[in-house]
Amino acid sequence: MSRGAIVFTVAAVLVFSGAIILFGCSGGSSKSAMPATVNVTVSDPATCSAPQGPYSHIYVTITDVQINASASAGDKDPGWVDLTPNLSASPQQVDLLGQASNQCFLAMLGATTALQPGSYQQIRIMLASGSVTLTNNPCGAAANCLTLSSDSTNTPQTLQLSSEAQTGLKIPSGQIAGGQFVVAAGQTNDLNIDFNACESIVAQGNGQFRLKPVMHAGEVNLTSSSINGKVVDSVSGAGIIGGNTVVALEQKDSAGVDRVIMETVTDAGGAFSFCPVAAGRYDVVIVAVSGAQVSYGATVITGVQPGNALGNVPVMAQTGPGAAASITGMITTSTGSAGTAADITLSALQPISVNGSTVLVTIPLAGQSAGAANLVTASGASCPAKTDCASYTLSLPAANPAVGAFSTSGTQSPATPPAGAAAYTVDAIAYVQGGSTLDCMPSELQTSSTASNAPLTAAAGASVTAATLAFSGCQ
Repeated sequence: MSRGAIVFTVAAVLVFSGAIILFGCSGGSSKSAMPATVNVTVSDPATCSAPQGPYSHIYVTITDVQINASASAGDKDPGWVDLTPNLSASPQQVDLLGQASNQCFLAMLGATTALQPGSYQQIRIMLASGSVTLTNNPCGAAANCLTLSSDSTNTPQTLQLSSEAQTGLKIPSGQIAGGQFVVAAGQTNDLNIDFNACESIVAQGNGQFRLKPVMHAGEVNLTSSSINGKVVDSVSGAGIIGGNTVVALEQKDSAGVDRVIMETVTDAGGAFSFCPVAAGRYDVVIVAVSGAQVSYGATVITGVQPGNALGNVPVMAQTGPGAAASITGMITTSTGSAGTAADITLSALQPISVNGSTVLVTIPLAGQSAGAANLVTASGASCPAKTDCASYTLSLPAANPAVGAFSTSGTQSPATPPAGAAAYTVDAIAYVQGGSTLDCMPSELQTSSTASNAPLTAAAGASVTAATLAFSGCQ
């Protein structure tokens, strides 16, 4: 089941001479219009949840949710509409890895009747910081915390927040499906915010944990917004025994790279479900490692939409040694004249062909039970001069992806993957440490080469070192 989403049910009614009035992308609202009714709930995906993942619980205390018609509105600019006016007085603590009370959602956060019809291009979520008074608080006195699956005592670890958590964890228009959320008169709208908690946790070198929020949003239809299926071994037709199977729901970004929007793991029988899912077309990307450490190449099903049931999705065990391949490397960050720390989101990409065009898809990290890896650069003896750095190891399939277009038959039939070496691109995005603001110039770097300038390919049971990704112009 998918978790990690905040969902707003919006009912907006405006009657004006029998006509429907809709405001443009620049925002704006009618002061004479009847306001919308908004109900707010929360849910979250769970690749990092025990027993496969490192965390048993991730608790966050939400104090407010706001929305604005302006894509460029700052913290103190006008136009922010409070969607949960009662939360500030009575904050709600939510376990983002908890069991959903129904098919999709973890908790009801509140409601408002203050939203005017129009076009909204920015959302923000406020979290409590420091200590907080809550009944039966599993974090002790802390507002936000997590517990480790490896800790039998279930001792809470305080989750550190950036200042953005109080001024608002922002979801900009680029992370809203279609670039905006439109509330039209006489319609009911449901807006899903996917809070990908598992990719939002940064484990720091000092043993502490920090929240670097990863969120997306989009309108959903709560009656037909799920995507589900079952992952099976392509030879036996049965579920994969033991290990870990990660399923990612991906969409292209502005550069044409498939990025993870939601992610989950299968149950013991191989079943998976995403709910709710924003309107649009997605690629479903699956990677698995069995309990016997047999690595399965990625399977990609393209053109999937909310309401689609994939049925059985076969995945192919890689030929040759069963162990996965490893890509190692280093990330460096610098102002240009001195080292400086940054948060890094690291992804492994593979090329696929879709309708004659090449697309880079993100390959989930099944061995790490994640869609992408989070790193923090820091000063150290191994860093090149005038840089901070971080080293990484990615465990990946040593096979090219098997790709197929979505079929309504109830069984997917991806093509046999191309023969030859498994080509990879390592992709890194830099953020200002402690926040979600992009850092460095440019803020994204990629390499498809090894440290010796050969093509970056993966071989079963072997390790290869990628060329260093060196960020400059960082804060």
